[in-house]
Amino acid sequence: DYIKTFLVQYQQGGQLPIWELSSCETDCMIGNHSIPVILDAYQKGIRDFDVALAWKAMMSAVEWNHEGMKAHVEKGLIGVEDDHESVSKCLEYAYNDYCIGEFARLSGISADWKTYFIRAQQYKNLYDAETGFMRPRQNGGWIKPFDPREVNNHFTEANSWQYSFYFPQDMEGYISMIGGKKKLEKKLDALFKAPSKTTGRDQSDITGLIGQYAHGNEPSHHIAYLYNYTDHPEKTQSIVHRIMNDFYKNSPDGLIGNEDCGQMSAWYVMSALGFYPVTPGNGKYLLGSPQFPLSEIHLENGKSFVINAPQASEKNPYIRQIQLSTSNAMRPVDWKSPFLYHDDIASGGLISFFMDAKSKTYFSTTPFDSSLSSLSQHLVVNPVIEAPARTFKDNMKLTLSTPLQKSKIWYSLNDSASNSKMNLYNGPIEIKQTTAIRGYAEDEQGNKSFVTTSEFVKRDNDWGIQLNTAFEPQYAAGGPDGLIDGLRGTENWRMGNWQGYQLQPFEAVIDLKKIRDCQKVKVGFLQDTRAWIIMPKSLKIELSDDGKNFHEVYSGESFLPIEDLTTQTKKIEASFEKQNARFIRIRAEQYGKLPNWHEGAGGDTHIFVDEIEVE
Repeated sequence: DYIKTFLVQYQQGGQLPIWELSSCETDCMIGNHSIPVILDAYQKGIRDFDVALAWKAMMSAVEWNHEGMKAHVEKGLIGVEDDHESVSKCLEYAYNDYCIGEFARLSGISADWKTYFIRAQQYKNLYDAETGFMRPRQNGGWIKPFDPREVNNHFTEANSWQYSFYFPQDMEGYISMIGGKKKLEKKLDALFKAPSKTTGRDQSDITGLIGQYAHGNEPSHHIAYLYNYTDHPEKTQSIVHRIMNDFYKNSPDGLIGNEDCGQMSAWYVMSALGFYPVTPGNGKYLLGSPQFPLSEIHLENGKSFVINAPQASEKNPYIRQIQLSTSNAMRPVDWKSPFLYHDDIASGGLISFFMDAKSKTYFSTTPFDSSLSSLSQHLVVNPVIEAPARTFKDNMKLTLSTPLQKSKIWYSLNDSASNSKMNLYNGPIEIKQTTAIRGYAEDEQGNKSFVTTSEFVKRDNDWGIQLNTAFEPQYAAGGPDGLIDGLRGTENWRMGNWQGYQLQPFEAVIDLKKIRDCQKVKVGFLQDTRAWIIMPKSLKIELSDDGKNFHEVYSGESFLPIEDLTTQTKKIEASFEKQNARFIRIRAEQYGKLPNWHEGAGGDTHIFVDEIEVE
């Protein structure tokens, strides 16, 4: 019935449900996660719906120019300049692509399933081999500075630690990319042992921390089970046992985080039975640590599946041995892999867990999914184009690289034509003028990556800038020079092009390098009252010849009412009588506390500033 309801919504509203509330589509979440629900149902034999209509609805979802989808399809990744929360969206779409490909393969509705399996690997385009994290990319390179603990607008209710394990559709591909199962185990160990403090903005959803694992929110919920892909699956048994006993209590505050339509409880119910669906749609459940001595699932076909774990207790988290009795013909005789097929459960039967207080590696194989690993062609990773900054004064060197060392990189400069002559990259490229660069990688079989494009702008001034107050690290706009580089932020401030200040005024001194005639200063600000970003209460401009003795030439206030809820930018122009100066000091005061009518009443406002011009 759920699937039929999804398809009715598609027919009536033109899209599959994203996040429905009270019969209204809110569009407030990312991804297209109706798709894995449809696949999961089909995988489990629930097929009494219109398969052709379901396929049409899936195609509509991935052809919709919404939430960065266009960039994901055409560029192989979502960059910071394409949409906010770019890393999370790219990774979630990659999983959705796997589900589309698997649905096409299983149902026979389309022969194009391999295309989606290749797209399901596009998470690799955001993997930084140097740091080992999924990172936001901007203008072809990695955004800097980077802190994996930072909660910012490049991730959805999470940080890089929590999203650097989001590729449930391709664990085998990820492990191969990073260099083996030991590397995955080491990375998981680091996650759970890291300091639990996050940086960046306060995010109420990030709770229940074990290291940087956040059980209070969904992006982390599969991670504890990933040790099953290493040589030490008993670490999964230990950590899920700890989570169940420490984070679930029989009290009014018994959940460690946001229930979100039942997900916190669903995790517990599944985990307490002893297994969990890490990759919905592949027909498998990874094993954990059963919580109860005896559990029974009553199936719609009249059969039962019994989970027998007589030694299960707080002191016995580890699996010593398993015995399985089921009528599932898929089950191999020699069962040493830490998963159950869905058909094991649906066929009815008995699984017995013999639990122990001592850690033991019982399993000897890994539960890889064969769908993606069976492909003869895999994604060629996009090249990364790096430079010290997006703008420069005299000259600058560009470097191109790819994690696949055997790939060649081809590039062209200042030529947007797709059939332009490309040059083989052999080393750093020096540029002395504004330059657009295109590049792609090519593997040994001649397969090509998507094209990476970047533009580096030669500044039309040689000014310097000194910030007298510190900006918020997650709202850096590229650093101090970002305010005088000629690149302007848009209304979508979440894409990272604005410099933000809170709990203090904004104050900067522009050094024009020599005494010049000055008569006007323009400063760009942004207001988004709902997001606590308010125009400055006042703005003051001062001039100086020596950088020590300043005199005021402009003072203004009341630029936009805080009650104006429209997200907008405003360039404040400070005009004054022409005079000589080398240094210009700009000071903008915070509005202060949010008023009582605001949903964040009493909170401290932000000033967002970008691009200072002097005439």
